[in-house]
Amino acid sequence: MKNWARNNKGFLAFLVLFGVFRTAVADWNPIPSASMHPNLLEGDVVLVNRLAFDLKVPLTNVVLAHLGEPQRGDIVTFRSPRDNTLLIKRVVALPGDVVEMRNERLYINGQGADYRVVEHSLDSIGGTATRALQLAETWDDKAARGPRHIQIMPDVMAPRTFGPVTVPQGEYLMLGDNRDNSADSRVIGLVPRKLLVGRAERVLVSADYQGNWMPRTERFGMSLYRPD
Repeated sequence: MKNWARNNKGFLAFLVLFGVFRTAVADWNPIPSASMHPNLLEGDVVLVNRLAFDLKVPLTNVVLAHLGEPQRGDIVTFRSPRDNTLLIKRVVALPGDVVEMRNERLYINGQGADYRVVEHSLDSIGGTATRALQLAETWDDKAARGPRHIQIMPDVMAPRTFGPVTVPQGEYLMLGDNRDNSADSRVIGLVPRKLLVGRAERVLVSADYQGNWMPRTERFGMSLYRPD
C-alpha cells in the first residue's frame, strides 16, 4: 500500500484538490426531477457557486465566514430539513417576510406578484401528459432577481393556497418553479441558513436523458437568471 501511494501521489493529490474544490468553491449538480420546469430540465447539469453564501472548511460543513446573503429569486441548492436530501429550489421569502399564496398567486409583505401568460404547453406527471401554463412572474422589488418564468398545471391537485407565514430569522421559504409539481417548503418546511449549499448560476451541459440522449447544445452555458 505504501508503494502504491508513493507511486500514485500525484493522482492522490489531484483527488484531494478535486474534493476541496467541489466542497468549498464550486460544484456541478445534475437535475433529477421536473420541480424546476420550465427553467431547469431533467438532464441539465448546473454550476453551483459554493462561495455565494459561506466559506467552509473543505470537505466539511464547518462555516468559517459568511460571504453573502441569499436574494429573493436566487436558485439555490440546500439540504432538505426533512431527510438531508440535496435539493434545488428558488428562494421566495427571506427572514422577516410575511408570505402567503392565494389560489396560486404569491404575496410577499402584502404585495402580490404580477403574472403574464407566456405559453400553453403539455408536461408529464407519472408518464401522463397534463396541461401546463407557463407564466412570467414579476415583482416591484429592486432587491429581487427577476423576472422569472414559472409553470402551473391546472388539472393537478396541489397546495395552491397557504399562509400567511412570517419567516423567522435565519430561515428561508423555497418554492419550485413548477409550482404544482414540487415538494418544496409547502412539504418540507422552511429551510435554515445552515443547510444552504450554494447558488446555482448557469447550466453547464444538458442532454435529453429521458429521450434519445442527444445533447441540448442550446442550453450549454445558459444563465439561470433573466435580465430585468
